[in-house]
Amino acid sequence: MSSSESPDRLGPARIDGRRLRSERTRQLIIEAYLALIRENPSTPMPTAQEIAARAGYSVRSVFERFPDLHTLRVAAADYGLAHAAALAPARDIDGDRATRIRSQVETRAGTCERGVALWRALIYNIDENDALTVRIKIARERTIDRMRLMYRHELATLPELEQRNLLIALEAMTDIESWARMRETYGLSYAESCAVWIRAIDRVLPPTPAKTSSGTD
Repeated sequence: MSSSESPDRLGPARIDGRRLRSERTRQLIIEAYLALIRENPSTPMPTAQEIAARAGYSVRSVFERFPDLHTLRVAAADYGLAHAAALAPARDIDGDRATRIRSQVETRAGTCERGVALWRALIYNIDENDALTVRIKIARERTIDRMRLMYRHELATLPELEQRNLLIALEAMTDIESWARMRETYGLSYAESCAVWIRAIDRVLPPTPAKTSSGTD
């Protein structure tokens, strides 16, 4: 064996290659799970056999990377949260009132439209896994943080407790199930659903202070 083929030189590369392949397999299993719950929203927890078949791996491969399906759900939640954050950067934060409301609603609507299946999978038998409760809390807090940023001018006119209560109300008004009811139960289009939220938020927010109406602080 030549020096270029010594175990000392090949070992780390081989280990890194195996690690990369394992991580890729793990990601494909998560993506297979997410694809299944999107296609079959009435079945929030596919079987290991279904997930393995969709991913193109064996059931053994699934359980080599996830000790149980609840652990897979947690991993899918983390994947979904990261994906949602990447696809929904804050936009128009210095725009006028109407622009900021529309921007926040359209961003939130996109997140809900993409994430309703995962959300329902997360809350399915939620008491069985406290880790999922943490992820749900994170998702809600991120929504509140975004609205705190987008509506900071209007919120600044309120006492701290009223700010908190208004943000809680806005988060509840624009949660994923609210979006799903408009789209699924009442048959509203995407644009109609956005318009409902835009009108509701505009009515609930306090008046925009005159000095910030042009986008200046």
